[in-house]
Amino acid sequence: MTTPFEDARPAETLAEVEDALLSRWPETKLDPTLDRIEAFTELLGEPQKSFRVIHLTGTNGKTSTSRMIDTLVRALDLRTGRFTSPHLEKVSERISIDGEALSDDEFVRVFNEVAPYTHLVDSDQEHPLSFFETMVAMAYAAFADAPVDVAVVEVGMGGAWDATNVADADVAVVLPISIDHAAHLGDTPTQIATEKAGIIKPGSITILAEQSPDVAAILIERATEVGATLAREGTEFGVISRVPAVGGQMLSLQGLRGRYDDVFLPLYGAHQAQNAAVALAAVEAFAGEAPLDADLVLAAFAEVTSPGRLEIIRRSPTVLLDAAHNPHGAAATADALEDSFNFAPLIGVVGVMADKDADGVLAAFEPHFAHVICTQNSTARSMSAATLAEVAIEVYGEDRVTMVPDLADAIEQAATMAESGEAFGDAFGTGAVLVTGSVVTVGEARALLKGRR
Repeated sequence: MTTPFEDARPAETLAEVEDALLSRWPETKLDPTLDRIEAFTELLGEPQKSFRVIHLTGTNGKTSTSRMIDTLVRALDLRTGRFTSPHLEKVSERISIDGEALSDDEFVRVFNEVAPYTHLVDSDQEHPLSFFETMVAMAYAAFADAPVDVAVVEVGMGGAWDATNVADADVAVVLPISIDHAAHLGDTPTQIATEKAGIIKPGSITILAEQSPDVAAILIERATEVGATLAREGTEFGVISRVPAVGGQMLSLQGLRGRYDDVFLPLYGAHQAQNAAVALAAVEAFAGEAPLDADLVLAAFAEVTSPGRLEIIRRSPTVLLDAAHNPHGAAATADALEDSFNFAPLIGVVGVMADKDADGVLAAFEPHFAHVICTQNSTARSMSAATLAEVAIEVYGEDRVTMVPDLADAIEQAATMAESGEAFGDAFGTGAVLVTGSVVTVGEARALLKGRR
């Protein structure tokens, strides 16, 4: 008798792998248990135990901070793996080795190596493995196979029950916590903090970004309970100063081991400066007692990129992409626009997911958008452009809202409006477009504007 997987044909293309992954539970479906991922990784030989881990949670900033940590750790001549989610354009972006996303062939190979074991787990559990659980196991297997010295791992949702939490981190990073994924994590910051605190493990070092007092109390209590060492932004480390500069900003950072001046960060906004301080502290905690070499730190930060985070993707007119998808993230992006740019008019192209706080996102941008074009992305989870426009009219008024369901058409119309500054009382041609509201919307816009689709 053959087992179910012995007759299965290995995948040959990235599209086949993506189809197989998408046939599983969606990553937005949360069943609060680690039983499946623990069974899966046990069958794979527990790859997550073969490297050290820096684990990140929080509501916003995880991907940018993980990319900064990755760049800094590689500057220490250590080999890195990085797992992030969701992706912008290709699912293979979620797994990186030494700062480079897996190629299509590598991604297919890793999937084929773990796929036979998915059926064994499925047959032995109440529910089958999800898309996200399978991706996590693929990442850990790829990191072990490389092999990497350290994995920089971003949670998918929450912390305690997130599939990534099958690994025990040397350093746990908790970025600012606010309300998102309320249906799964709770509708108050303290409920969400309790879930996210689950990545803080006994004996680890915990790096806390600035939090509200009630959230900080929960995280500090968890660290004390498990005996984790704690370092807090604003106390043990933080941003000393920041000045907007061409192409980014100049920073002075206080780390855990020393002060680092004249740091050029090619990203915009005070929130990215805070992310840089958190990343620096995390790498210092990981590396040991001595300060990092200042030249190494300066060179690493100067190389940091974060696609889809106030990314200038086109000129004439300028088109920016930002993946802000909740009110907290939108407010940070809006502050960065005020801080680092001077566009007039700024036209918003907004597409959000149906389960997000569209009103809060739109309100955060209202002082900055001369006009908003409501659109939608290609997924079934997207809020319809018509529904979003109804929300937008309540915030902006009917005269400042246009509804264009097709994303490509929405961007084209926004670019035309940005170039026609006279209609908004500006005749100097400094108009721009910001595409925002969802990682998926921004990813699809990025592909369109880069000519890949």
